[in-house]
Amino acid sequence: MKFDLKGSIVAIVTPFKANGEIDVDAFDQLIEWHIEQGTNGIVVCGTTGETPALTGDEDAFLIERTVKKVAGRVPVIAGTGSNSTHECIKYTRKAEAIGVDAVLVVSPYYNKPTEKGMYMHFAAVAEAVEVPIILYNVPGRTGSKISVANSIKLANAYDNIVGIKEASGDLALFTELIAQRPDDFKIYSGDDFLASSANLLGADGCISVIANVIPNDFSRLMASSLTGNVAETNVLFYKYRRLMDLMFIESNPIPVKTAVAEMGMIQEVFRSPMCSLEESNKILLLDELRKLEVI
Repeated sequence: MKFDLKGSIVAIVTPFKANGEIDVDAFDQLIEWHIEQGTNGIVVCGTTGETPALTGDEDAFLIERTVKKVAGRVPVIAGTGSNSTHECIKYTRKAEAIGVDAVLVVSPYYNKPTEKGMYMHFAAVAEAVEVPIILYNVPGRTGSKISVANSIKLANAYDNIVGIKEASGDLALFTELIAQRPDDFKIYSGDDFLASSANLLGADGCISVIANVIPNDFSRLMASSLTGNVAETNVLFYKYRRLMDLMFIESNPIPVKTAVAEMGMIQEVFRSPMCSLEESNKILLLDELRKLEVI
């Protein structure tokens, strides 16, 4: 199954009103802004979208809303992972029925499956649906990992397993995946800081946090690194290197939502247990945003 998406894929934030409800108008405006700014794809209901704090109905609403508002202009990818294989299949089937272009399925978290169990989990999901599946390896959050061996085995066994979001922070893993992957298997960085380096080594783009803040320039960074334009890549990378670090000065999505709120696009409202940025960290973030003339 061919899946051609490359470049800057925003893991879009979920805006809330002061009363805690989803701010649908702000969400619609974010989608339009990203498309206007050159974002190549949208991930909805990911970690950056605070999906662990959303209800199942809210997940489904946001996925359906994104598909409707995007209207085919860029690919829409829905986060449908779970630490229960049964639940993951249920969520993935629902997203497939809504009409997403692909799903992003994180490795089962907390229960820490074995290599065999990990393979069986993704195999079961792939056999239950036809929608393209992007594996998601983020051991720092899940406590489990998708090994290179399992990734390649799954990619070779299932036509609808089309890529991986690699967020271990280990550039060596990118090189192993790139060296061993089958044709058309996409490798996306889940780490903004490593994304351009990974692209120069042969990766396909980034499912990004910072694209929420600088969508146009991050899309340019991905395009330059994908085409091997090292000079432009270096200029853009070093311009935003400090901001990339600050996006993780506290747990994602606290810093990025603070930045987007300061830009006037959403309210600075989080779902518990996420909370507002510590004042000392907020000062650092706002200073950098002003220096870059983002605010």
